[in-house]
Amino acid sequence: MMRRRHRAAGKAGLAILVAVILLWTLFPVYWMVSTSLKSPTAVFYNPPELFPAEPTAENYGKLAGGTVGFTPISRFFANSSIVSGVTIVVAVLLALFASYGLSRFSFRLKRPVLVGVLISQMFPLVVMLTPLYILYIHTGMINTYRGLVIAFTGFTLPFCIWMLKSFMDTIPRELDEAAIIEGCSRLGVLRRVVLPLLAPGLAATGIFAFLDAWNNLLFPMSLTTDVSMKTLPPGMILAFGGEFKHDWGGMMAASVLVALPVVAVMVFLQKYLVSGLTAGSVKD
Repeated sequence: MMRRRHRAAGKAGLAILVAVILLWTLFPVYWMVSTSLKSPTAVFYNPPELFPAEPTAENYGKLAGGTVGFTPISRFFANSSIVSGVTIVVAVLLALFASYGLSRFSFRLKRPVLVGVLISQMFPLVVMLTPLYILYIHTGMINTYRGLVIAFTGFTLPFCIWMLKSFMDTIPRELDEAAIIEGCSRLGVLRRVVLPLLAPGLAATGIFAFLDAWNNLLFPMSLTTDVSMKTLPPGMILAFGGEFKHDWGGMMAASVLVALPVVAVMVFLQKYLVSGLTAGSVKD
């Protein structure tokens, strides 16, 4: 009888702990959505409103017709979508070939190459910013999509290679050998044998590349001087922030729309991300 009571008390305590953690984690998200539905004056009420007394979609209307100078806010969404989409394709494609070579071939500098790829991920973005900016000025890549894609890919690629290599290591090499005996080339093996088995890893790598490009602030803020080339993170600052005024309602509405693609990607592709991150964790 006492054991049952202890078990019940333990379950109740665990449920309370989980509820507290969820409340702590999700309250900022709720506050963001709640603030986006408040009028400009209601945002500054003291004490603040936990629930909007008079919800309004005015802040979302600003996003549809708002501008920064002569640039519509919708242009920032388009820029982020283009740059993120191209970054996914380029990063995943390069990581695929690099990880296949590192996983399947043996060569003298294999370990130093792997260590070098990992070390490159340790440098903060700020360290690479000045050389990139000077390079882009001399090559004419300031205010260009290709400049942003190259910057995002360069920062994302090392982790993508490691992630995809860990997943590729779990695919038996015997499958490659059997396909080669049947007359397949290396590219044929990669396309017909490895790729179908590598789908979860590719999805996980694509998710990481998308999140990195979609949320990056420093590169688009520094490598684009034209407002029309800004992506969402710097565009939000220009649209709703200022020296003397901050439009918190509009900023929260923009934050909700920025977060929606990320949430959708995580909800629908979460299992692929988890499997990709844990691939090879129990492999010798």
